[in-house]
Amino acid sequence: MFYEKLKAPLEAMLFISAEPLSCKQIEAILQIDRENAEALINELQEDMNRNKSGLMIKKIADAYQMCTKPEMAVYLNKLTEVTDKKLSAPALETLSIIAFKQPITKQEIENIRGVRVDSIINKLLERELVQEVGRKKVVGRPIMYGTTNTFLKCFGLTNLGQLPALSF
Repeated sequence: MFYEKLKAPLEAMLFISAEPLSCKQIEAILQIDRENAEALINELQEDMNRNKSGLMIKKIADAYQMCTKPEMAVYLNKLTEVTDKKLSAPALETLSIIAFKQPITKQEIENIRGVRVDSIINKLLERELVQEVGRKKVVGRPIMYGTTNTFLKCFGLTNLGQLPALSF
């Protein structure tokens, strides 16, 4: 009964939020503890599954976002004519290097790829797929890069531990 009263507000919050809501935000707004927040989210997701909803709740890092189920893509593609903002092969290579080797400097990426990556890193920063995560404690203190929550969201990951293992 406790959850029934809070499901509708949670659903509305997740629906209206453009960005994933952290568990802390949900707890603060609904004035409940973490255990109850997670149980409420799970119960809402079960309701959505039971009702065969076209929506689902996705966990991204330590946050939650309402989104469409992947199987709805065929219908949604017909609804919208959106230009696809695909990354080039060099940008994907650079992003992969950053994801697997983070934190990593521009020079280290260039050593791996064998080409300059200034413009590619700028494009990845623009799209908020990577971010500056600090400076390396060496001469010149170069910037180190790492991935963002947007990266996790775009690739459908909860955390970096879900990246596939590298085999050499």
